[in-house]
Amino acid sequence: MKKIAVILCGCGSLDGSEIHEAVLTLLSIDKLNMSYQCFAINSQQSRVMNFIDKKPCGEIRNQFVESARIARSNIKELNLANAEILVEEFDALVFPGGIGLAFNLCDFAQKGVNARVQPEIKTLIESFHAKTKPIGFICISPALAALVLGKSSKTKVIITAGDINDPCVDKFRDLGCIVEACAANDCIIDHKNKIISTPAYMNAKKISEVAEGIDKTLQAIYNFL
Repeated sequence: MKKIAVILCGCGSLDGSEIHEAVLTLLSIDKLNMSYQCFAINSQQSRVMNFIDKKPCGEIRNQFVESARIARSNIKELNLANAEILVEEFDALVFPGGIGLAFNLCDFAQKGVNARVQPEIKTLIESFHAKTKPIGFICISPALAALVLGKSSKTKVIITAGDINDPCVDKFRDLGCIVEACAANDCIIDHKNKIISTPAYMNAKKISEVAEGIDKTLQAIYNFL
């Protein structure tokens, strides 16, 4: 049975992982008769939001603890000690989206092309890419592909931000990527780099569109294995 590592960063789109995207990712993996293990960094979230008024609420929450809500407690810590060796245990890597990812796993939300990626995440992506194992990026998470691989990959990385006029497009291109438009119910497959990306809630109007796009993303990953 093929094993997929799923990286979470909290519980909720505004300050962590987008819950629909995360759960649909786990469901898609299961439907393809693959297994998954969720991981998260054991550190404080960059912000905690009130999901009613969408404003910071001043609380302190931990990414690992909050991610355990989505994973139903079946979660392991991601750290520098294991980031490089997970590639030996898992066949593919997937990042559900959520604005929180652009605050917690990197600071793309604040700094754009000058963003810094958390060392654990950078090492993880580099390791899977070096071993030519597929990586799935959902919603805003292609920012990680752009920041880590955009200028270092031997062949240009192809990703999507959904609509071609999205503000992220120019930033991804500045980081060295090719950006293609994509509907929420579809995905973009970079065959050379084995990178698959889907817009999800970057441009989705319905959860069914998100589900279809994630299903196609995981199917593409499955086809690579």
